[in-house]
Amino acid sequence: MRPGGVQRDTVHRDAEGVHRVLSALELPCHMVRAGGAVGMCHVPPPGAEVLATAGAMPPERLGAPDFLLRHGVRLPYMAGGMAGGISGPRLVAALSRAGCLAVLGAAGLPEERLDASLATLARELGDGPYACNLLHSPAAPRLERTVVDLCLRHRVRCVEASAFVQLTPEVVRYRLAGLRRDRTGAVRAEHRVVAKVSREETAELFLRPAPEALVAGLRAQGRVSAEQAELARHVPLADAVTAEADSGGHTDRRPLAVLLPALARLRARVAREHGPGALPPVHLGAAGGLGSPYAVAAAFALGADYVVTGSVNQATVEADTSPAVKELLARAGIADCVMAPAADMFEQGVQVQVLGRGTMFPARAGLLLRLYRDHGGLEELPPAERRRLEDRVLQQSLERTWDDTAAYLKAHHPDWLARAEGDPKFRMALVFRWYLGMTSRWAVTGEPGRAADWQVWCGPAMGAFNGWAAGTPLAPPAGRRVAAVAEHLMRGAAYQTRLAHLRATGVRVPAACADYRVPAPPVA
Repeated sequence: MRPGGVQRDTVHRDAEGVHRVLSALELPCHMVRAGGAVGMCHVPPPGAEVLATAGAMPPERLGAPDFLLRHGVRLPYMAGGMAGGISGPRLVAALSRAGCLAVLGAAGLPEERLDASLATLARELGDGPYACNLLHSPAAPRLERTVVDLCLRHRVRCVEASAFVQLTPEVVRYRLAGLRRDRTGAVRAEHRVVAKVSREETAELFLRPAPEALVAGLRAQGRVSAEQAELARHVPLADAVTAEADSGGHTDRRPLAVLLPALARLRARVAREHGPGALPPVHLGAAGGLGSPYAVAAAFALGADYVVTGSVNQATVEADTSPAVKELLARAGIADCVMAPAADMFEQGVQVQVLGRGTMFPARAGLLLRLYRDHGGLEELPPAERRRLEDRVLQQSLERTWDDTAAYLKAHHPDWLARAEGDPKFRMALVFRWYLGMTSRWAVTGEPGRAADWQVWCGPAMGAFNGWAAGTPLAPPAGRRVAAVAEHLMRGAAYQTRLAHLRATGVRVPAACADYRVPAPPVA
């Protein structure tokens, strides 16, 4: 008798018994005909006719086994970085201890806080698996350099490179700084790069070795050694490339079923061009829209070597955002996400996907974009629009907002401040970006007087998760431990994969067995 009361050679014909057999993922299951009736068991009894078999399907078997070895994890599961430290040390450490790879949300963090967070992870996890986000910052390249410097100082072995549209010296420096030859002469990369992309041309940059011009520049500056520059030709820039589909925050809203196969074909083409064995294989992951076991199973069925979750982690106990935001997220539906202007690329009209339900942020951000497009500067705003802006959106005068903005620019971007003094349109954009930047901070801290302005990055995966978790221990925010979310999404995906194997043989299980069930926590 195994735990849970399912005897291995007992043939179960009722839906509950069949579900228990299917849920024991570590054991094979068989559809058999015995005694004139059809049922399911783990070990066919003597004389039974085996109609179909599905092998053991523990969640560890999903994806690519060598992904587990390369990153030192138990599951092919990764939690992507959430900006502003929302995926902070608590969340990263919890998933690392559960055998998953999680990314510290470094984007937007002051240097002192990022330094402290990496020191905490190094102290608590040692050589355990974790990563740090490295955000492409074309307007402020020093930010990339700071993140790489801190990762090297704290011996961070993996970074998630996100939002890159072109390669920069810093992401190349990080990769090359860990290259060496082992005793056998093989090239080893101590620093792993996981690139998150939504375009084929960007993916190709990471699938190939670092460009020679960038490598030569780093060598000339003495930032990499001669050996590292030579070894750069023998490894792709990234160990893994994540196909980012429709997600929270910045997103191109690509369908995963289109993007992932396209990147798989690209990976195969690059490998053929370099020849068999010339470069280590690059793993291919899936992100965006993964909020239920069905979506996770579909990603693996599409060929993903690993999966990456985002929005669902923001609503967990360990996420460093406010309890009030977690409550909003726990009530979100699939259709409750909208697009709104982005703070970092406001003037270009770039948008981010955010939670629409329970906040006025999307409408107010949209107002700012309209005012920016229609007027040449703050001085041109009609009196009624100015009052609306100051009373309902900024909740302070434009003069006060500019003073706050100028103080920040003086310390961080003095060149922007100089430009703004002579460019009214640019000054207006910076004032509006003050609001757009502050709204995400107010959400993280749960600023009570600003609840209507909270900017919460979120994708439709959040609604999918809520629908699947309804009525289970994962429904309330207090029950959403990040490791439990990962475990049940993966077990549920393995369950759905097992059902797919049975369906492929013509077997149909009872409708009551179509869903993986999150078990109740053990009674103390």
